[in-house]
Amino acid sequence: MALKVLSVASEAVPLVKTGGLADVAGALPAALSEHGVAVTTLVPGYPKVLAALGRTKEVHAWDKLLGEPARLLAGKLGDHPLLVLDAPGFFAREGGPYSDPSGKDWPDNWRRFASFARAAADIAGGAVKGRKFDLVHAHDWQAAMVPAYLRFAPFKGGRDVPSVITIHNMAFQGYYEAAIFPKLGLPKAAWSVDGVESYGGVGFLKAGMQSADAITTVSPTYAGEIRSAEFGMGLEGVVLARSNRVHGILNGIDPAEWSPASDPHLAATYSASKLAARKRNKRALEQEFGLDRDDGPLFVVVSRLTWQKGMDVLLEVLDHLVGIGGRLALLGSGDAEIEQGFHAAAARHSGRIGVRIGYDEALSHRMQGGGDAILVPSRFEPCGLTQLYGLAYGCVPVVSRTGGLADTVIDANPAALTAGVATGIQMNAVSYQALAMAVSRTVDLFGKPAEWKRLQKNGMKADFSWDASGAAYAALYRQLIEERG
Repeated sequence: MALKVLSVASEAVPLVKTGGLADVAGALPAALSEHGVAVTTLVPGYPKVLAALGRTKEVHAWDKLLGEPARLLAGKLGDHPLLVLDAPGFFAREGGPYSDPSGKDWPDNWRRFASFARAAADIAGGAVKGRKFDLVHAHDWQAAMVPAYLRFAPFKGGRDVPSVITIHNMAFQGYYEAAIFPKLGLPKAAWSVDGVESYGGVGFLKAGMQSADAITTVSPTYAGEIRSAEFGMGLEGVVLARSNRVHGILNGIDPAEWSPASDPHLAATYSASKLAARKRNKRALEQEFGLDRDDGPLFVVVSRLTWQKGMDVLLEVLDHLVGIGGRLALLGSGDAEIEQGFHAAAARHSGRIGVRIGYDEALSHRMQGGGDAILVPSRFEPCGLTQLYGLAYGCVPVVSRTGGLADTVIDANPAALTAGVATGIQMNAVSYQALAMAVSRTVDLFGKPAEWKRLQKNGMKADFSWDASGAAYAALYRQLIEERG
């Protein structure tokens, strides 16, 4: 009999997406169904989500959910069950999932996502007739209060179910002032270092990490890194204290969605045995970004334009990149100062650098299919997905040696090249010197067609589907359920 798991996430493809969390939440149901786990996904009822839903059925209602009326709608996410928390007072707003149209965080995000977590804890505990779950899996700070509610204020007379929290990025913790605590509907016992209190305030992510039966991160290396002050972001003490409950499970990608052999967004489809067809995509990408047509390496970036992603250092390296024969096509958005820096670089190097501010899913596919190398110089990267897409598309990743980047890319050092196993280029630090050297190594390798082709083919042969990750999650779920007896 299949295990029944409630997956709680603030975004999930194809309904709503701001980052990799949505890709993971959208992919988990199918990944786990192969391993005897039936996943139901719970998401907030943003306008975009409600507009995308087909037929739905109201299966539960709250007169007051942290002060607002709400109802629970049942629908489908692809072929899998979907639950949507329709609470107009919290989610019927213009803008993004977390911010207003000007980009500022909603001041009541604490209440919006505490209500979301409260609802999830009720559902997991059995509040909804006919909906029984064996385990609840919460994602990131927006859902992190679910384990805390299950522990300190469970649904009255409900089932006692184990919980898992996945940290997709420790930098985002959901930290709020202590004044919100009395409004969360938690007992006084929850206000403790062992509960929701964090540095004198309320820490959503910290609360989940203290209360969940297991903590997972999205790569094995990141699970080790967050034990240190550099990567733990103030929560390394919690990680160390609960280290026997911390697991690193690498994210996967959907090979049906990300396959150069069948991708409808590409000018030409191709495979590892037909790499010559990639050139049509490169020519189309050059034209789309207004770049000079030549046979030198075309670097691409698909990223948030932030300090975490190393985009400030990339700005410093652009003159060097162009000077040694490279070109750049960039898609992303983020810090205004960094965006302006890339616009200035594009003006300075007309025909060599092209910039698109924003996000375009179809364009990101075309960039993976037409770029020669994808730059991912992150200062920290819990898993990273763009390098996995790059590997699948023969767009060679150039990455920093951190988190999931270290776990998924094999550096083209002499030993790896001799052994024929290299898949990309790694650098040890995020600095001008390190990135400039990595770019130079990339240009040098690109000038050796046989070695470059081997890099591409090795990456395209690597298996980063959800098969292994799905099996690891399923095994963890079963272990936790068994521990509960």
